Amino acid sequence: MYIVLAIIAFGVLIFVHELGHFLAAKACGVKVTEFSMGMGPRLLHKQEGETVYSLRALPIGGFCAMEGEDGPSDDPRAFSNHSVLHRLLILVAGSAMNFLLGILLVCIVYAPSGGFHSPVIVGFFPECPYQGTLQEGDEIRSVNGHRIYFTNNFSEYAGADADGDLDLVIRRDGKNIRLDAYHMVPVEYTEDDGTVTLKYGLYFGIEEANVFTTLKYSLYTCLDFVRMVWQGLVQLFTGQAAMSDLTGVVGIVDIINETGQSAPTVSQGVENVVFLMAFIAVNLAVMNMLPIPALDGGHVLTLLICFAIEKITGKKPNPMIEGYIHYVGLILLLLLMAVVLYFDVARIVKR
Repeated sequence: MYIVLAIIAFGVLIFVHELGHFLAAKACGVKVTEFSMGMGPRLLHKQEGETVYSLRALPIGGFCAMEGEDGPSDDPRAFSNHSVLHRLLILVAGSAMNFLLGILLVCIVYAPSGGFHSPVIVGFFPECPYQGTLQEGDEIRSVNGHRIYFTNNFSEYAGADADGDLDLVIRRDGKNIRLDAYHMVPVEYTEDDGTVTLKYGLYFGIEEANVFTTLKYSLYTCLDFVRMVWQGLVQLFTGQAAMSDLTGVVGIVDIINETGQSAPTVSQGVENVVFLMAFIAVNLAVMNMLPIPALDGGHVLTLLICFAIEKITGKKPNPMIEGYIHYVGLILLLLLMAVVLYFDVARIVKR
């Protein structure tokens, strides 16, 4: 069941991405020749004005075909003949829709919640050494430059500091207060059963759930997802993570299936899968905007470069060159996908 759900979810993610391009293109007056739900052979299609709306056999996404997106066109409403601003909006719209979908999915998961863990200090453990410098009502805004959205963010970034000299930003009485190189490490506390644990000695509050706070913390969660994706990319490019650690479509479907199967109930399994799909939606939004040829981010980069060249030299670069760049990028991207697919299958076979 979860494998089928994962396949359908991937189709929805890609479809929503293309829907973003479609809506932005229509809003900007660009001619859309076809908007398809699904890929492969056509099952159904209908012509509405200048656009063919089609349903195709494979439920793995869709596409938005625009006049002039792959080269020059004499049509004044072609994508290539529109302003740089319009083209930028259309290119960014796909990732923007994925990010909004991520927020919506998190909202669905958070809807039954009674409250959210807020990084606002509401009390201190007995003899907490940080009481005084820190006060009740203080909101921890950032640790070492990392924005703190939830209480677990504080533990994560404070605990990652080797020497415990933290650069904190505290929100107090409507003003931000900086505490540079503030020494803060976990302190030993004895539990009621005699167990000794290391804690910072802070009690954090719960913010009551309502429409506004649910939206706010759903946005915070998706921004935290963005940060996680960037951290993963940094680890990959700095050698802290290997190519074999990458996961593609097959691996993600397997993870989704494992996530659903390991839940104690079906409803909990579906909830976990929806939350994971929210992360994947945000991941897709970020990855697609990387300045890599063949991705939307690559198109944005070449668009801006061509615009700058035209403004400086007065001559428009040959669009065929841009086409070759993205074609080579597409080949390399397909090769990368093949390598990742190999690692996905190898992990599943070895398990």
